[in-house]
Amino acid sequence: MTAVLVNEWRNGGTEPFTLELADEMDDKAFYKFCRRNDHLRFERNPDGTILIMPNTGGKTGIRSTKIVSRLDLWSESFGGKVFDSSTAFKLLNFATCSPDAAWISDERWNSLNEDEQERFPPIAPDFVVELMSASDILKKAQEKMLEYIENGVQLAWLIQPSTQTVFIYRIDGTISKVVDFDNKLSGENVLPEFEFSLKLLL
Repeated sequence: MTAVLVNEWRNGGTEPFTLELADEMDDKAFYKFCRRNDHLRFERNPDGTILIMPNTGGKTGIRSTKIVSRLDLWSESFGGKVFDSSTAFKLLNFATCSPDAAWISDERWNSLNEDEQERFPPIAPDFVVELMSASDILKKAQEKMLEYIENGVQLAWLIQPSTQTVFIYRIDGTISKVVDFDNKLSGENVLPEFEFSLKLLL
């Protein structure tokens, strides 16, 4: 049996608890399950545990849109596919995750067949962004970023607006920290010439 968890708002934080039990599902069954419950957002851990993710608040939604829109504008000149938080990707470790923003090169995207593109693409994005809300737990968010890198993501940004801090994770294992939203973030060699002004998130 697979435990289905939900994040409950409690004392200003999130605390997972068991909501119900569901039978083990293969990828197609999980996709159908998500489609039947499309009013909810789901992720899945490598062990098959299904997580119900909370909806974002207004400020987080605005910030997320700023990131996705700038990334999409850049991709019109440099190519690739941009995805928002409604897209789930199946990683190599069998986890299914939905970053707040993601980008995949055209070459890698076109390597997937039509069915793989239609469902939860079995591919790690080249680039991901996770945008923390005020109640998110930093340690858990950092663990998720390491999971992305371990599964093939080339560059990942973990943005914490409450402290104006960004953690930058790279495929070579290096991690940088940027403090103060007066700075700009670079797409480095993964997103050539892409820059994002953190002032847009204030």
